[in-house]
Amino acid sequence: MVSDSAIATLAALMVSASLPFYLYGAWIMIDAEVVTWGVLMYHLKFIVPGLVLNTIPVVTWMLPRILNQLEGVTVLHALLGLQAYALLAFALTGIVRILQVKREADLYDEPGKAVDIDELHPNMSAWRGRLRVGVFGYVLFWFLAWVLGLYRYVGRYVLG
Repeated sequence: MVSDSAIATLAALMVSASLPFYLYGAWIMIDAEVVTWGVLMYHLKFIVPGLVLNTIPVVTWMLPRILNQLEGVTVLHALLGLQAYALLAFALTGIVRILQVKREADLYDEPGKAVDIDELHPNMSAWRGRLRVGVFGYVLFWFLAWVLGLYRYVGRYVLG
């Protein structure tokens, strides 16, 4: 049987390994002057593995154990992580609609079109706001949960 410490180490490594994927995926979008379909797909080639690296330990190891560990730092860690995923879901409610409207307007296939994206649909600015708030919130709460998770890991498995 694999020890709790070995599984915790693997989980910490997987979650920590997602950070470079998130950072590079964010950089791709920040650096792009125009978000074409190719830019979006390249961005997702980094964001999706980051999400997978992060979500596998959460779903397979952290969540099943949470009810046995309801103490201060663990509860805060879980709440921060849950808030991160809630904000990611909020961001997705914006990005899905933005993708639909931009696809209908052929802005991914013809990125050179001089179109104000907010003029494509009356709700576009609200959807873009959801996307920004959701992504920023996800990153903020993910980072806080990650730091607290590392604190818990070191306290329990390295120093403990």
